[in-house]
Amino acid sequence: MKPSNTIIRVYRGSITESIHRVHLAVVNAQGTLLHEAGDPQFLTFARSTAKLIQALPVIESGAADHFGLDEAEIALCCASHNGEAEHVSTAQGILGKLGFLHTHLQCGAHEPFHAPTAQAMRERGEAPTTLHNNCSGKHSGMLTLCAHLEASPDTYMSLEHPVQQLMLEAVCAMSEMPKAQMQLGVDGCGVPVFGMPIQHLALAFARLGSPDALAEARANACQRIVAAVRKYPQFLAGSDRFDTRLIEVTKGRIIGKMGAEGIFALTIPEKGLGFVLKIEDGNQRALYPAVVEALKQLSLLSESEVSELRSFHTPTVHNWQGTEVGIIRPDFQL
Repeated sequence: MKPSNTIIRVYRGSITESIHRVHLAVVNAQGTLLHEAGDPQFLTFARSTAKLIQALPVIESGAADHFGLDEAEIALCCASHNGEAEHVSTAQGILGKLGFLHTHLQCGAHEPFHAPTAQAMRERGEAPTTLHNNCSGKHSGMLTLCAHLEASPDTYMSLEHPVQQLMLEAVCAMSEMPKAQMQLGVDGCGVPVFGMPIQHLALAFARLGSPDALAEARANACQRIVAAVRKYPQFLAGSDRFDTRLIEVTKGRIIGKMGAEGIFALTIPEKGLGFVLKIEDGNQRALYPAVVEALKQLSLLSESEVSELRSFHTPTVHNWQGTEVGIIRPDFQL
């Protein structure tokens, strides 16, 4: 692994208290590496960035149309959502179209990411369900494909299940990773997760946004996913979340998705670019400052857009009293 001199500094007062190292790969739809930092072959799991690619078989199989999934529901299939009311009701709506209940979701339950929603639920004495899980949209999409294939919903998370095999094949094809070389693990929500060099994941995102060279059914699925997320960015993440704000601020020019352990993947369809950035130590606090700074330096964000994303670009550090005691700043030149 090549060491990275691309870093994010965490200041407390005037002292650098911590440093996070960054790896970056930017490619076009032909797979040409255009920009890099650190090690563009850095091997890591795609985590939730893969959700947009995993949604492809739900559409190209005909499942989405068979069950009448609308654009908001397609966007939610790609989401790591906040668990806000509209996210929960939309996931429930997908399941209703299938004749399923929230108990069919095997992703587990956790409190909503959206703090006000979680607090209101605690005050009501309301326990979270699987619908509040940030991955309930993805799992609802998996069950949509499962129902269309007339496969068992009981084992849909298993790697051997036809749903997971179709998603594995889509990720391998889009990233040009041979199936035998794809590293597999188990994601936080229990389904297979895909490990590959970040340059390969960037290729998948370049093709997602610029799918002209793909087969017609896959190209159409790519276009529909990008269109759905552009139209309903709040369903990709939610209130006060970077993924949603990046789409809103750029008016859909940039479509990006975070993943756990400090990974972010995006596509810029009009430029035919895929971009993947990984924080080496997996710390999420360094992720968005690094993404905004890299996009700024590559002239992929305007100054006004960077300004609108300032709270993500240079977030402040606070103590338990709410006093500002430091700042997180990018310190690199691409």
